[in-house]
Amino acid sequence: MSGKKQELPVSDKPLATVESPMTETIKKKKKKSKHSEETQEVEVPQEVTNGEELSNKEKKKKKKRKREENEMENKKKKETDKVPEDSGVSNGGESEQKVVVTGKDVEEAKYAALTSFAESKLPENVLDCCKTFQKPSPIQSHSWPFLLDGRDLIGIAKTGSGKTLAFGIPAIMHMLKKNKKGKGTRNPTCLVLSPTRELAVQISDVLSEAGEPCGLKSICVYGGSSKRPQINAIRSGVDIVIGTPGRLRDLIDSNELRLSDVSFVVLDEADRMLDMGFEEPVRFILSKTNKVRQMVMFSATWPMEVHKLAQEFMDPNPVKVVIGSVDLAANHDVLQIIEVLDDRARDQRLVALLEKYHKSQKNRVLVFALYKVEADRLERFLQTRGWKAVSIHGNKAQSERTRSLALFKEGSCPLLVRVSQLHGLYINHAG
Repeated sequence: MSGKKQELPVSDKPLATVESPMTETIKKKKKKSKHSEETQEVEVPQEVTNGEELSNKEKKKKKKRKREENEMENKKKKETDKVPEDSGVSNGGESEQKVVVTGKDVEEAKYAALTSFAESKLPENVLDCCKTFQKPSPIQSHSWPFLLDGRDLIGIAKTGSGKTLAFGIPAIMHMLKKNKKGKGTRNPTCLVLSPTRELAVQISDVLSEAGEPCGLKSICVYGGSSKRPQINAIRSGVDIVIGTPGRLRDLIDSNELRLSDVSFVVLDEADRMLDMGFEEPVRFILSKTNKVRQMVMFSATWPMEVHKLAQEFMDPNPVKVVIGSVDLAANHDVLQIIEVLDDRARDQRLVALLEKYHKSQKNRVLVFALYKVEADRLERFLQTRGWKAVSIHGNKAQSERTRSLALFKEGSCPLLVRVSQLHGLYINHAG
């Protein structure tokens, strides 16, 4: 044994006084608690029991890094505990979202964003559907002042941001004011166009619940299901019609649906509607509505085709509200990883990913396919390997699509294969 080894402190002095790059960290921890002090006193000499002066640098660095990380975590916990309840910090980070509002006279005081539902001064029955929410979402708080004032509006916000009530509440107020004047027949006053059946049903569910306390009736019309119940509902009188372009045009052509009294029009997922080839029927449907109308258009992106549609059917000076990024083609809340694979390797890679992220089969997972045939093939492939999977696409009957979506939402079949065209659905906790 060398002389240096024999000089190590073996008296009643604390072992933590051995000089090393860790000494400062140890001293800091000694001040925190006796338990921490004892732990450090034992760990340091373990590094030098072979008589080397902490020559193993890698080991030292790892331990130092680990201690520093633990200290940082403790600090973060303390800071989090100190955040007051009224600080405006939310889990979704809504308070930090960038909001851009442009258009004529948007800086007037009457258009100031709402900070609470009470600020809107709307009737209690109109706000009944909002009672479970603490405050308006960003798209609601910025769009309501304009829409309640009768302005045309373009909204760019992601799915799940509260878009439906952003236009739904102003639409209800618009209809209640119209109904006060009295009408001989109960033709629809509000029209909402959706690119897909699933999104139309989702919007209908929200608007039906919101309109019920106000005595407003709504109907959802779409292809793939019988026309007769939809026609009977329209004949009995409705205030709101939500539908897909194809079925709406069929009902207009057969004189079962008259839109001449429609003075509040919403185009949801406008960019997707045009991408799917619905520009011609959309133009036809809009031409049948009242010439004096309020227009609302929601879109994830702002391509030239949508811009031209807005110029043709909207007020020359519409308000534009952008929540977050102007380009929401990619969801900025989702980490997207691209892997380029050989066609023959895709299925096995999919299985490997599911085994890693979906082994419990309790979390919900979406698998996108480019084509309907591929969605069917993937559904069968996954089912034969023991995965609880369902699929939805345009070639399936509406009853089957509705059932598959319900099974996915409730968690009975937590794996959903869908074609990439079915945008706009909001499914909470899908991972």
